[in-house]
Amino acid sequence: MKALSSALTWAFVVLDVLVALPTMLLVRLFDRTPTRVYTGRTFRVMGSWVTRVNPVWHITVGGVDPATLDHPYVVVSNHQSQADIPVVSRLPWEMKWVGKKELFDIPVMGWLMRLADDIPVDRKDPASRGSVLVRAQRKLDHGTSVMFFAEGTRSRDGRVKKFHDGAFRLAIRAGVPVLPLALDGTMDALPKHGWQFSRADVRLDVLPPVSTDGLTEADLPALRDRVRQMIVEHVAAWRGVAPEAADALTPATGEDEAKSTRPLPEASGAG
Repeated sequence: MKALSSALTWAFVVLDVLVALPTMLLVRLFDRTPTRVYTGRTFRVMGSWVTRVNPVWHITVGGVDPATLDHPYVVVSNHQSQADIPVVSRLPWEMKWVGKKELFDIPVMGWLMRLADDIPVDRKDPASRGSVLVRAQRKLDHGTSVMFFAEGTRSRDGRVKKFHDGAFRLAIRAGVPVLPLALDGTMDALPKHGWQFSRADVRLDVLPPVSTDGLTEADLPALRDRVRQMIVEHVAAWRGVAPEAADALTPATGEDEAKSTRPLPEASGAG
């Protein structure tokens, strides 16, 4: 039964992608916004449909009321599964996603991501990271948020891994708030390297924005650690465990991040 349900869901995914391509081409033809907002939003809405038709996923979206979010943000989430992408796409605003170059090389899916004006990063090329920040800042300058999975890869065990600096460097340089997302349950929904959809209770919460007002790059480690800790504590609270149990960077792993030498200023609102 699980295999049949998964096969039917994947069939819907294929159909969705095939319908999305001509639809997005049509929307793109009339989309005159600098960051292709309407084209991108079409992609997110159609991508989120799989979360609504999958019979074995129960998804709860909560946290901060989107109506109160009036900035472009650097949006930062933890990452457990490829299912994260359609789940996060349920959020009711457009944002440009930073994703590994290999995704953009996939026939049809990569074309859709390029049509949506998403941003590829070549993880093997250090120079690519600089160009990504330049492109991402242009999106922010035009009022469009940018989305990062700050771990850079999926977590194998569901614990929150080390966050990379890029998203936080961008937020400080652009002077925009960081908007954390806490996500849990997708590792069970679609296990890494698996094809069968499993029964899962998936939770996605929008956490309070963290201001970057007055911050410099010297404050980057403290900003990164603060946002990451917010997500770790939220995931741990959902699971009913201590934060250490949801944190891949506990002393036992030998992967502790370097601690910031400067405390982050107390202002935490988006302003």
